[in-house]
Amino acid sequence: MKILVIGGAGFIGSHYVRTLNADGATVTVVDKLTYAGNPANLEGAAHDFVHGDICDAELMAAVVPGHDLVINFAAETHVDRSIAGAGEFVRTNVLGTQTLMQACLDAGTQRVVQVSTDEVYGSIDVGSWKEDTPLRPRSPYSAAKAGGDMIALAYAVTHGLPVSITRCGNNYGPYQYPEKLIPLFVTNLLQGRKVPLYGDGGNVRDWVHVDDHCAGIRLVAERGEPGEVYHIGGTAEMSNIELITQLLAACGADWDMVERVEDRKGHDRRYSLDDSRLRALGYRPGVPFEQGLADTVRWYADNPGWWKAATNRPDGHGALAATDAGRRGEESA
Repeated sequence: MKILVIGGAGFIGSHYVRTLNADGATVTVVDKLTYAGNPANLEGAAHDFVHGDICDAELMAAVVPGHDLVINFAAETHVDRSIAGAGEFVRTNVLGTQTLMQACLDAGTQRVVQVSTDEVYGSIDVGSWKEDTPLRPRSPYSAAKAGGDMIALAYAVTHGLPVSITRCGNNYGPYQYPEKLIPLFVTNLLQGRKVPLYGDGGNVRDWVHVDDHCAGIRLVAERGEPGEVYHIGGTAEMSNIELITQLLAACGADWDMVERVEDRKGHDRRYSLDDSRLRALGYRPGVPFEQGLADTVRWYADNPGWWKAATNRPDGHGALAATDAGRRGEESA
C-alpha cells in the first residue's frame, strides 16, 4: 500500500509514519519544515521525503497520484501564535486543505483522512460533543481548522471525495515541539526554569497519548465512512492544575517553580469529546495517562540533544523558545 503523509515531519505525523513502517507500507512524506517540522523526527523511519508546501497546487498535483491513502497532518496549530498573527493559519489550514482535496479529487485517490482538533467546537461546560455538534471556534487557530474541515466535507458531498475527518483532544508524547504544555513544562523544569500557569488553572482538557491518536487515525483510514467525522478520545480529562501537579511530581519539583501569568485571550474553559462512534469500530485508548506521562518525561530527560536542537535551529525555526508565546505555553494538541 502506498501512503502519502502531508505534514509528516511534525510531532503526530512523524509518529504515524513510524507506525506505518511497522506494517511495511510504502510511505512518502511531504513537509514544509517550518519550526515544528523537523527531519530529526523521521530518523530511522523508511520513507521518501519531499520538501514542500501543502498550498503549492503544482506540487500537490505531482505528488498525490499513485498513492492509495492520503493523510493530512499539515497545519499551523499553536493558539498563541494564531492570536499574534492569523494569516498563516488561514493560508495553511484552509487554503492548504482545499489545495490538497482538489489534488486528491483530480488523482482519483481512494482514501483521504483530514486530521483535525476538538477545538473547532469552542468550549463546553458539561457533557461531551458529538460529531454533529455545531462548530463554534473561538480562536483564529480553531476557526482556520474548522474552515479546513468544512472544505474537506464539501469535497465529500459535492464531488464524492472519499475523505473522513478525525478530531482529537490534547496530544502528548515524545518528539513534541516544546511550545505545548507538557514538553514546555518538562524541558523548563529539567533546566531549573520556572513554568507558566495561565489564569486560575481551571481549564479542562482530555489528554491523548500520540500512540492512541495514531491508532484512531489508522482505524478511520481502514474502516471509517467517507464524509463522516470521528472523535478520538483519551484516558485523562483533567484541569491544568491537576496536570501541573503531576508534572511537578514527575520532575521532582514543587509549586515554587510555577509562575502565574495573565490568562490567554478567549481561553476556552473545557473540551470533551464523545468518541462512541469510533469505539463502535473497535477503538480503545491503550496508554494509561500515568504511564504515558512518566514515559514522556523520561524521554525528554534522556534526549536533551533533540529538544535543545529543535529550539535552537540555525534557520531560526526554533526561535519560539525565546518568545513570550514559548514562555507562556499553550495546552492545545
